[in-house]
Amino acid sequence: NAHDFFAKIKGGLIVSCQAEDNDPFDSPEGVALFARAAEMGGASAIRSCGIEKTIRIISRIGLPVIGLTKAKFDDGSVKITRNEQEVLRLFEIGCAMVAVDGTFRPWDGLTGPEFIAKIKKLTGKPVMADISTRDEGLACEAAGADCLSTTLSGYTPETRNDQRKGPDFELIESLTASVRIPVIAEGRITSPDHAVRALERGAFAVVAGTAITRPRIVTSWYVRAMRGEGWQH
Repeated sequence: NAHDFFAKIKGGLIVSCQAEDNDPFDSPEGVALFARAAEMGGASAIRSCGIEKTIRIISRIGLPVIGLTKAKFDDGSVKITRNEQEVLRLFEIGCAMVAVDGTFRPWDGLTGPEFIAKIKKLTGKPVMADISTRDEGLACEAAGADCLSTTLSGYTPETRNDQRKGPDFELIESLTASVRIPVIAEGRITSPDHAVRALERGAFAVVAGTAITRPRIVTSWYVRAMRGEGWQH
């Protein structure tokens, strides 16, 4: 249940074990190995994308798993789990929580908060709302979301310019001052210092992904920095 899940992750690190775009680790076994390594390193939970990959991760570790699926809106921006059958399947395979797109962008006639309200009524199970703004966070809390994640700040048309400033510490701080449910910091957390700063701003827990599980991208950061090109994002 949500209470047990939050007790396990409070103040902890959630590692997002995802791979795509022909990455060498883009397979169920590849991401499962990353999840196992994260567990050995002290992670408190895993965030996983895709049904088959999530099944493999759950079978290999003893940590709670936040499941999701990923697609795109018509404008090409990322869309997180906005399909009812996929939500049901993620819970069926054993996810402790499912991450859902909580932005105001409509899909199949519903905004993110409206979809969350529907899922909560249908399942009664824990839902994480991935949002990009404070107003979306407030709406998702009102819709019944169990927690908020700043995942989509910088990845929606309205917030895309925010990518350049690194982690959205301002959004974390604004949300924690405005809602009663836990706020999870996610998005461009590329160093331990970022994680600590997120907790200091009030984050309940922190998600890190690329800096841990995308060695191809991390390598490119070093190469670009050494060429004098700048490296972030």
